[in-house]
Amino acid sequence: MMKDKKYIYMFDEGRADMRDLLGGKGANLAEMTRIGLPVPPGFTITTEACLAFLERKDEFLDEIWDDVVSAIRQLEGITGKNFGGENPLLVSVRSGAAISMPGMMDTILNLGLNDETVKMLAEESKDERFALDSYRRFIQMFGDVVLGVDVSFFENILHEIKRELGVNFDYQIPPEGLYKIIEKYKALVLQEKGFPFPKDVWEQLRMAIIAVFNSWNTPRAKTYRKINKIPDNLGTAVNVVTMVFGNLGDDCGTGVCFTRNPSTGEKELYGEFLMNAQGEDVVAGIRTPLPIKDLKEELPSAFKELVQTAELLERHYKDVQDIEFTIERGKLYILQTRNGKRTARAAVKIAVDMCEEGLISAEDAVSRVKPEQVEQLLHKQIDPEAKYEPIAKGLPASPGAAVGKVVFDADHAEKLGNSGEKVILVRPETTPDDIHGLFAAQGVLTSRGGMTSHAAVVARGLGKPCVSGCEALDISIERKEFVVNGKVVKEGDIITIDGSKGEVILGEVNLVQPSFTEDFRKLLDLADKVANLQVWANADTPQDARRARDFGAKGIGLCRTEHMFMETDRLPVMQEMIVAETLDSRKEALDKLKTMQKEDFLGIFEAMEGLPVTIRLLDPPLHEFLPKEEELEAKLEELAKEGKENTEEHKKYKKTLGRVLALKENNPMLGFRGCRLGMIYPEIYEMQISAILEAACELKAKGKRVIPQIMMPLVGTKEEMRRLKEMVERVSKEVFQKEDVEVPFTVGTMIEVPRAALVAGDIAEYAEFFSFGTNDLTQTTFGYSRDDAEGKFLAQYITDGVLPENPFHVLDREGVGRLMSIAVHDGRKRREDIKIGICGEHGGNPKSIAFCHKLELAYVSCSPFRVPVARLAAAHAALGIID
Repeated sequence: MMKDKKYIYMFDEGRADMRDLLGGKGANLAEMTRIGLPVPPGFTITTEACLAFLERKDEFLDEIWDDVVSAIRQLEGITGKNFGGENPLLVSVRSGAAISMPGMMDTILNLGLNDETVKMLAEESKDERFALDSYRRFIQMFGDVVLGVDVSFFENILHEIKRELGVNFDYQIPPEGLYKIIEKYKALVLQEKGFPFPKDVWEQLRMAIIAVFNSWNTPRAKTYRKINKIPDNLGTAVNVVTMVFGNLGDDCGTGVCFTRNPSTGEKELYGEFLMNAQGEDVVAGIRTPLPIKDLKEELPSAFKELVQTAELLERHYKDVQDIEFTIERGKLYILQTRNGKRTARAAVKIAVDMCEEGLISAEDAVSRVKPEQVEQLLHKQIDPEAKYEPIAKGLPASPGAAVGKVVFDADHAEKLGNSGEKVILVRPETTPDDIHGLFAAQGVLTSRGGMTSHAAVVARGLGKPCVSGCEALDISIERKEFVVNGKVVKEGDIITIDGSKGEVILGEVNLVQPSFTEDFRKLLDLADKVANLQVWANADTPQDARRARDFGAKGIGLCRTEHMFMETDRLPVMQEMIVAETLDSRKEALDKLKTMQKEDFLGIFEAMEGLPVTIRLLDPPLHEFLPKEEELEAKLEELAKEGKENTEEHKKYKKTLGRVLALKENNPMLGFRGCRLGMIYPEIYEMQISAILEAACELKAKGKRVIPQIMMPLVGTKEEMRRLKEMVERVSKEVFQKEDVEVPFTVGTMIEVPRAALVAGDIAEYAEFFSFGTNDLTQTTFGYSRDDAEGKFLAQYITDGVLPENPFHVLDREGVGRLMSIAVHDGRKRREDIKIGICGEHGGNPKSIAFCHKLELAYVSCSPFRVPVARLAAAHAALGIID
């Protein structure tokens, strides 16, 4: 026997801070025992034992078996019961990893029963039916989890006997029916496995412990860990707990409750229970449970104790608790507590409320909500103006709405979902084996199960809408259809589900983005106080700017002026400017464009009054504003066929084609674009600078505060920056003299080519700010064309491990990040007060934001809808939660 390490802890030997060793369940059972709560006696076999067993199998279990026996003997001493003997001690054997993985690993209840002990249990409990029902449950669960007999075989026997007896529910089966079921169950095991169901209780215990250890590596557990980024090397503990029984009669029951509503966050005891039932009945979805408030009428004393215990546990753990309980003959037992899974909406409300209650700090409140949960809050809801009639109503198990094709199989849902199709997974109930389908689906719909069923809990954790317990649905997996009120809905048909109301709608209903709640605003305000980085937005129109400000942006980090030229009424003027053959005709077109641009800048500046607005001068190649070469050639052919070769229309198209051919480039991304346009056609940039500053002057004259920042794109040399800065200064003098108003402004550049990063110190002599354009910087650093890379090889690179992540989604720290570090260091060395930010797509990615925090950038800028995510991510970076 190995004596150098302790592998087994009685509950009174552990503490909450031993989670890594005892698993979450074991640590919490130990902690509740320590603070005097009514926890059934038990012991935990550690996560280290799991890892050792997975490596050495039976050899290791033999080495610790004497300690397992000793622990069981201690339970016998505490309870006055005997394992395998008179007044039989029954135990549950449960998994429990350090990081909660609800429903992913295995549990066995009522272990210790055989043909002899079931008689003793009947005598001791004075309830033959209860003893036989416990034995029936044990054989089924052990046969499924430990022996690997298909659970549907057991269910078929159960349904057959119930049909013979004419009863609907398990608890209505009389003792003679249970005897018949037990014999059939045992015969099934012998038929399927070739050996009889194990009678030796010590063999049962050993096999159950092995099964729980092995459940760490089941496909569903691995899938869950992959989805939730949980390491594979943690292992699961095994908790052996004295059984208490909720199925001994009308003064017994079992349930699950949360200390606050996990869907809305409201401060209320929330959950479900079943009278005269065992715990698996609640979560399995076989019987529809009752709301927890009804327990007050059924068992008032136990309900009062449950409320007090829930309040104590929440204060003790300083977080919402998900509690499993059993009431045995009026006495309450707490079987488990853990931090409760919650929807994004609930997470925000709970964090803010607990902070205002003084239970947690502002930093704790911010840390309780993940950036991805904020994204869930921005998921769509059913348009309140939409007109529709639900075809069925179930329980509102996980909020939000989703539209998709009906799919009845998790594997099929995964296949379609991964191929880009939107699907709704429809099942009688889901099991842990369906996790991959749930992950790939837009939402889930079940005909059985309550608010704490597997489907509900997992959907809330994934941020997916769920409607559960929709009993009106008659689902046929075989025919791949469900029938409701005479309507047949087949696989592939479109439905909409509303997980906030529990409604099912045939067809597609329009979905809209949700609005901010007051709690959401409060949380993000707390995040802003914690964060060092400001969050700005990329916005090209007054509407975008207003939305960005409403979402809490502290400035505009990128306003792309070229987007203003793409509108239908402006594009012809832009094309007129491009094809102009003389400077005068070009300036004539530019004057028209200037009026349009100034109007846009007035709107954007007004929307962002008092906040900085960074405007990037024209960046894309001019040919992008002209019709395609093949379109022009086709039009010329058409005119020739119509005999219009010498008309003005024909000359116009021919002239445009000539300009398109003249501007045609082999590699436009690296060609005649960005500041190179302003250097060769200075009149274009001069027009834009004038429009910016005239708009600023006009607003300042009205008493408004405007902070323009003029950004030069694609600068790669000191001399480019010097000349462009000189241009801005010259134009600004002319504008201020004409307007008789002066407005402070700054001039800077986007760092988006490697050379700019490497000579940033030189560029900083003339640039007052840098903004990293990481989309182009990633392309030019890797030498990847984004469109080609993502369409051809990048996905395979990531699958094969050539790259850890898509560098266009998550900033490449080793390459692109290294260039950024050089630019930051050298830029600050030359100009101490230089302001540096980022305006590429990475500005909204939490991991990339954490890197920007490390570089001590002033701000990150992202699309308006990403601003809330970025605000929270910036706070998490400051707290060290994301690194």
